Amino acid sequence: MLPEVDKQLITRARKAVGMGYAPYSTFRVGAAVLLQNGMVITGNNQENAAYPSGQCAERTALFYAASQYPGVPILAIAVSNYGQETSAMAKPCGACRQVMSEYEDLADQPLHIILDGSDQIIVLEGIDNLLPLRFSRKDLI
Repeated sequence: MLPEVDKQLITRARKAVGMGYAPYSTFRVGAAVLLQNGMVITGNNQENAAYPSGQCAERTALFYAASQYPGVPILAIAVSNYGQETSAMAKPCGACRQVMSEYEDLADQPLHIILDGSDQIIVLEGIDNLLPLRFSRKDLI
């Protein structure tokens, strides 16, 4: 059983899936980010003919959240590809994992990560469970 806040994030991420712009891959992904102030920001993938000029759902949501609410810690992210023609759950790319890592460092607490697909949901505590041996902001300052 998932906590209610996780269910709500998954619901918001699933809704964002349908609004993705993916005319080339036809593979839509949605993300929902929970901020410490209670705001939930959603994003979806945005493809572009000039590949790789598009943006993944995770980075769309994370960058928007950080630009609109600077300094407000990001507590959780749900990533979904629910309803796509695959049974595999959403898996963030390497660039998205690294961006998630940066925001976890800024929050100074583990990021709650929910990966959602048509057949399963996985919940991870902390980016190290998704990106071991990562580059860390703490290593550079």
